[in-house]
Amino acid sequence: MIKDTIHKRRAVYPVMYNDTPIPKETIEQLLLAAHQAPTHKKTQPWRFKVMHSKESRARLGDFLGLKYRHTIGNYFESKEDKIRAKPMQAGCVIGICVQRDLEERVPYWEETAATAMAVQNMWLLCTELGLGCYWSTPNLKAYMDEFFDLAPREHCLGFFYIGNTDADWPEPWQRNPIEDHAAWL
Repeated sequence: MIKDTIHKRRAVYPVMYNDTPIPKETIEQLLLAAHQAPTHKKTQPWRFKVMHSKESRARLGDFLGLKYRHTIGNYFESKEDKIRAKPMQAGCVIGICVQRDLEERVPYWEETAATAMAVQNMWLLCTELGLGCYWSTPNLKAYMDEFFDLAPREHCLGFFYIGNTDADWPEPWQRNPIEDHAAWL
C-alpha cells in the first residue's frame, strides 16, 4: 500500500550499502517511475545522468575529490578520501539535473519542484524494492558542468545514491504534530 511505503521511506546512506549489484532493469524501472512525475505545461524538466558502472562511479569520485582539493579552502585529506569513496559504495549514482524550459513558460522553481517530485517517485519505488537511497546536495554540484555534458540552462541539483543494504533501516524521526503545519480554513 502506498501509505506504508511513504511512511517507511528513509534516507539510507552509502556507508550502509553492500556490494550486491543493482540490475540495469531495476534502474530503468526507477527512471520510468521518475518520468511519471507531474510537470506544469508538460515541460518534463528532469534530466538524469546515470552512473551505473564501476568505471563511471570511479570517475565521479575522482572528479569530486579533485574539485574538493582545489576549491575548498579548509582542505582535509580524510574528507577528500570520503568524497572519492562515496560513489563506489553505491550500486548506482544518478546525477539529478533540471532543464529549464527554454521558452520559460513556467517559473524555474516549478521546474525544480517537478524534478524533486520525479526523485520522490524514484525514492518511493526504491523503498518498495528494499533498496537504500538518498539525495545528496553537495556544494561541489556547482562544478558538475565540467563533468556532465549539460545542455543550455541545465543545472545539477545533486546526486541520488542507490544501493542494496543488509543494515536495519533508520527509525523514523519524530515529526512535529500535523497541526503545526496545516491550517484548516
